[in-house]
Amino acid sequence: MVFSSIAFLFFYLPICIGVYRLVPLKLRNLVLLVFSLFFYGWGEPVYIIIMFISIGIDYTHGMLVEKFRSEPKKAKAVVASSVFCNLALLFFFKYFDFFAANLSRIPGISIATLGLELPIGISFYTFQTMSYTIDVYRQDARVQKNIITFGTYVTMFPQLIAGPIINYKSVAEQLEYRDQGVEKFSSGVEIFVIGLCKKVLLANSIGKLWDTIAATEPAMLSATSAWLGLLAFGLQIYFDFSGYSDMAIGLGRMFGFELMKNFDHPYESRSISEFWRRWHISLTNWFREYVYIPLGGNRKGTGRTIFNLTVVWTLTGIWHGASWNFLLWGIYFLIFIILERFVFRGIIQKIPIWMQHGYTLLVVFLGWGLFAIENLGQLGQYGKALFGAGAGLYNAQAGYYLRSYGLLLLILAVSATSLGKRCWKAMPRKQLVTPILLLLGLILCTACLVDATYNPFLYFRF
Repeated sequence: MVFSSIAFLFFYLPICIGVYRLVPLKLRNLVLLVFSLFFYGWGEPVYIIIMFISIGIDYTHGMLVEKFRSEPKKAKAVVASSVFCNLALLFFFKYFDFFAANLSRIPGISIATLGLELPIGISFYTFQTMSYTIDVYRQDARVQKNIITFGTYVTMFPQLIAGPIINYKSVAEQLEYRDQGVEKFSSGVEIFVIGLCKKVLLANSIGKLWDTIAATEPAMLSATSAWLGLLAFGLQIYFDFSGYSDMAIGLGRMFGFELMKNFDHPYESRSISEFWRRWHISLTNWFREYVYIPLGGNRKGTGRTIFNLTVVWTLTGIWHGASWNFLLWGIYFLIFIILERFVFRGIIQKIPIWMQHGYTLLVVFLGWGLFAIENLGQLGQYGKALFGAGAGLYNAQAGYYLRSYGLLLLILAVSATSLGKRCWKAMPRKQLVTPILLLLGLILCTACLVDATYNPFLYFRF
């Protein structure tokens, strides 16, 4: 089940909110846990078992950390065990086949692949649950002795399958006491509908252009078409993922939770480092807090800093998928992060602002090619098409794409900036204006979804 579906919008969500609001406060976590398990099991009920395993692993390890609080070596061993169990679960489902297939290419080695379906959102909720034991060990959060409350944290459906990645300490108090008033609920509805519009009206619309171009033989693509493809994909993944994150944040508010912002207009960035402070903020923060800083951060000299960055960006790449292109994508950004920190330091800030933006967008959108095309042979051919080695610089096909999608691309490019948000905030907030606009947005989205055959969500596969 996805947020941008008729079943969710008009059946699951109203029933869930209705039951949640009707029961006493002390039972609301239980209601949220039950509905979250139903939500997760909608498409693949068998994988609810994994959810119970995750709950059991981290609940037990949290209790053990608390038990061995006065024995540091044992407490550290418990944390290590928690990390191992969580990563083993992630490795088995997400990476086993990748390693098996690649190792089997070595003469004398033959490892059968399992062909298991990837549990939806496992990359997100594994990182979430892993943070709990670490937070308890660091004494950043108290151990949670109520397994229902802990289970609610692990399974909470608003951000279960696509984030934001919420570390335990940031919601520990909210799991016990949270603002569940009308004002917070209404603000949640507003954020949710805006996110839904970003996903359905913008991301889905431009995604069709990328799918069309991606399905075309690279030799038949002109440079213009190839660049339009990258532009389309970059805008699709932004509005798709940020829209879903907004929906998650809005849903969280409807149930009284304040979840962290996951995007901050990243295409306005002036450097790659800044881009990654604005894009998928929860993942960037997670790697910084639980990997980069524990490794030593930038406190142990240039060589160690580069090593730490290499670890983080290698993990960032393969976190997104068990494929060589994702590893290359992580290394690609690692190179620019290192260059900006140690080679271009101070230079970027001295060039005109429009050049800073241009450099950042060029690097990012070229990177989307690495991200979107998993077949390395096809990736190489697409790269050649970008520079005119396909069907030349421009052809009739490119003209058709520009006529058909030019206005939409312009609207999306402007909407990806903070201008739209500023206009929304500057709009007269009369009592009926906002609800009418939100209702209109919901109606348009519903109309699109009723007859929709195209409603992907790109980060489901991660």
